[in-house]
Amino acid sequence: MIPQSETLERAALEDLHRAATPLLKQALGLQCIRVGSALVSIAAALPTSAIVINRTIGLGLAWPAEAGDVAALTANYRRAGVSRYFVQLHPDAKPASIPGWLRSHQLIEARGWQKFSRNTTPVEDRPESMEIREAGPEHGESFARIVCSAFDLGEEAIPWLSLLPGRENWHVFMSFKDGKAAGTGALFVRKGLAWLDFAATAPQFRRQGSQGAIQAARLQLAHELGCRRVFTCTGVAVPGDPQHSYNNILRMGFEKDYVRQNFSPRR
Repeated sequence: MIPQSETLERAALEDLHRAATPLLKQALGLQCIRVGSALVSIAAALPTSAIVINRTIGLGLAWPAEAGDVAALTANYRRAGVSRYFVQLHPDAKPASIPGWLRSHQLIEARGWQKFSRNTTPVEDRPESMEIREAGPEHGESFARIVCSAFDLGEEAIPWLSLLPGRENWHVFMSFKDGKAAGTGALFVRKGLAWLDFAATAPQFRRQGSQGAIQAARLQLAHELGCRRVFTCTGVAVPGDPQHSYNNILRMGFEKDYVRQNFSPRR
């Protein structure tokens, strides 16, 4: 059985691709391809830093992968001109030879992603200096600018990400201070499960409680919508990294589930 967290994250990534207009798909070189049991997400026109989009998820989960699957997915990125991407490997991916196949295609292990989950019991985290509200299409550009800057997606992706606020199954929350957009966080809901994504804060508003408040607002809505479980992820803890996102997630009562390996082409 495919873990709920992987299924939900994959559905959110697929829906992000569906949100793009035909013109945006062409301009950004967007492709969403299935190779074996994996979803191969491609955005050829985005910067090499856009690994939250240029990544493969689900390899060897629904059914065992084959060596040809690795050859096919790497070929798709090569044809698209994408020189940096992640192949994300769940601990239960089969067969055990997948990492060796990836290395044979000159992919090496990069920083993994820690997956978390919790129930939907609400928490209270509301800084008096911030206004938190669910954003609609009128805030699409403000949301996208903060997210694209924080996740190194480049300005090219702003018209695409700006389509998420108000989209079905997505709930985008934003923080405001003195009328200025300060932070963001998205909630994707499907079949009674919730996925938290795109948590970001504009540099001038960091360390002022924006993320904790947006996290609390998303958990509250997930509870009101009757969700059974909430999932999210961030980079694994490594020495020398301040771990702001990691610590915020733990502070909100999330539990560590598993680490997903990331393999990326040699730079």
